[in-house]
Formats: sequence, structure tokens, C-alpha cells
Amino acid sequence: MHFKFLSAVSVAAVLVAGTVQAEPLKVGVLATLEGTYTVLGEDGVRGLKTAYGERGGKAGGREIELVIQSTDASPDSAVRGARKLVEQDGVEIVIGPLSGSEGIAIRDYSKTQPQVTFLNGISGAQETTYVTPSENFFRFNMDGAQWSAGLGDYVYDEKGYRSVATVGEDYSFIYTQVFGFVTEFCGRGGEITERFWVPLGTKDFGSIIAALPDDVDAIYLGLGGGDAVNFLNQYQQAGGDANLIGGTIMVDGTVLNSKGSAKKALIGTPSAGPQADTWDNAKWQAYVKAYQNAFPPDKRFPSPSLLATGYYNATNAAFICLDEVGGDLSDGHKAFRQCLATLELDAPNGKITLDKNRQAIGTNFVSEVIEQPDGTLATKLVKIKENVNQTLGIDEAAFAKIGLPGRETPECKTSYN
Repeated sequence: MHFKFLSAVSVAAVLVAGTVQAEPLKVGVLATLEGTYTVLGEDGVRGLKTAYGERGGKAGGREIELVIQSTDASPDSAVRGARKLVEQDGVEIVIGPLSGSEGIAIRDYSKTQPQVTFLNGISGAQETTYVTPSENFFRFNMDGAQWSAGLGDYVYDEKGYRSVATVGEDYSFIYTQVFGFVTEFCGRGGEITERFWVPLGTKDFGSIIAALPDDVDAIYLGLGGGDAVNFLNQYQQAGGDANLIGGTIMVDGTVLNSKGSAKKALIGTPSAGPQADTWDNAKWQAYVKAYQNAFPPDKRFPSPSLLATGYYNATNAAFICLDEVGGDLSDGHKAFRQCLATLELDAPNGKITLDKNRQAIGTNFVSEVIEQPDGTLATKLVKIKENVNQTLGIDEAAFAKIGLPGRETPECKTSYN
């Protein structure tokens, strides 16, 4: 599929056959195209381009000019990128970022740029929308704790696990992921024995692997991108054979399609997240086909990763509301933002609505990694959990008392209400 990107000079209205055409609209995109999460950012952009291509690069009667800006998963890089997009390139809408702590930083930056509307790409830290939310920042994906919904119950009830140690990248998104898993697993009566944290971009996992306990039922892995692949390779070399539980990006297509055989250690691993690769839902299958058709096989994954899906959904939400307001972003984007806030997005991974903080309420999928007949790995649906809100079904006041996700928060308790 051919994607048309307008040149930077096409920013003024042009006359054609005596009529005035609507001025092109600049949309900025933030994605991790550098560092540990590069492969995640690349697929996020593919998801955005799939949505862009389906609509012919137009929305609300206006040509959409995409300006793509690279980040490296750090908050500073995200803010630098956003400042370039907004203050130099003059974009009116920003789609992104991808990584958790980037999202918190962009929420804060968005408050200084009230004339711009920000739609989250796929970043999933809880704090981004739960603490001091920004009126011009909209997140059409659930956060990392919501993505854990159903997993704690599943491994306790179906796998029979009672004790788990966790390994995770030491930053906000994985804190949020572990938060969701711990509240549910411990609420069922499970025990978290130890929590190990590693810096984002860790190359040598030797000391962590050596310290992993052998008297637990399973190890929870909250890793992604290059970290996930490095851990699996070194764990295989060390002869590791524990039962594994996958954080959402541990078993995403970005890892399941990585090079080498170490990823096969993930076969049978339960996980949870905003999609399941082999779901037989017609709308999901149509989206997978659109993604596949948009790129040559050697330039994409066999199936879109959750990063692609997040950016696809955010882009569609923006385009739907641009159509709704006829491309009119006057009066501080008032009508456009009202549309976003009240939109029920009929997404390929289930219906999505936004709460009072402009945070997604959606569907979560518990899955297990399988090997398909062609030898590729994918996630197979085992359970769906619908209408997952940011407080995970816990009373709002009781949820607030748990505290924000962190290295030791939440405590492992049998009740949080």
C-alpha cells in the first residue's frame, strides 16, 4: 500500500478550479524508534499507517500530514520530541507516546500546550491518567494494571500456582503491570515471595538469573523488547526451566517473532493483555488482514502487535472525530475533544469508552503462547474479561488507599476493599 505524505510546504490552502480546499492538518507522531524498544515503536508506526492508509490519508475533509518523531523510551526524549513537533513543526494533534514513563512526561507537557490535542499511542503507566490528568490528553488504551486483569485468577485457579517471584524492568509501566497482577493473584490467596527489578536496557541478566528462587510455582516476567530477548537467551543458556508467567509485552509479537530459539521457552506461558493473536472474531481478523496487506511480509510481523493495535485505535479515534467535526479544530478543539471524550470506539480488540479522566475502559484477554503449524509463536485466547476499568473493579476509595504502583506497591494482601 502506498502512503502519501505531504511536503512541509503544503501548509496553506490552495485554489483548485476556483474553489478553496481545506488546509492540510499536521499530526505529530511519537514512537520509540531508538533504543531497547525500537522494534515496538516500529510496529506502533505500522499500526498508525494501517489506519491512515484505510482512510486514504484524509479526515474531516482535510489531507493529513504525518510528522513522525523518534524517541528512546526515556521521558526526556519524549518531551524533546513533542516540543519539536508542537513548537517547530506546528502540529495540532499529537499521537503518542509508546512507553510508560514517556506517557507521564507527555501528560505534563500537554498541560503547557492547551492548543494541541494529545492522543496516547500505547503507553500504559497508571499514573498518566490516574494522577492529575490533563484535559487535552486522551488515552484509548487500558493501562498496564488493566492489561493484567484476569491473569492472577487464571494462574491461581487453572494453573494451581500459589507462590510467584517477579522480575521486571524498573520503571512505571512494569510497576503498573505488576500492580494489576499482584492485586488479583494475592486477592485469591497467592503469595509474591520476591520482586526483582532491572534497569531498562539491561544486557547481562546473569546475577538476576542466579538469584531466582527455585521454591516457587512460577516466575513472572515483566520485560519487553531487547530486554525480554536477552533474558530468554541467557535463561536458556543457564538451563532455566521454571514455569513462566508473562507480562503483556513479554509475550507480544515483538518478542514472539524475535530471532533465535530461546523464545520457545515461552510456549505454554499464560499472560494477559489487550488482544489475543488468534482470536476468531470477524472484526479482529479483518484488522489483521488490513495490517498484513499494508506491508510486505518481510517488513512486518505475521500479526499486528499490541503496539500496532494501540496506535491504530488512537489514529482511528482521531480520524472519526475529525470527520464528526468536519475537520474544524476552532475554539480550542472544543467540539473535537467533546467527540473524543464521549466516543464509543468499535475497535478490533473490543469496544472502548473513556472515563472521566479520559482513560480507556475496555476488554482484556487472558491467553497462552502456542506454536502454530508453521512454527511461529502466537497468543491463543483462553478467557475474556470485559469492561475493565482503571480501579480494576475495586471501590474507588479503597483503590486510592493502595497507593501508586512502585517497587513494593501494592502489598500482597488477600483483600483490597
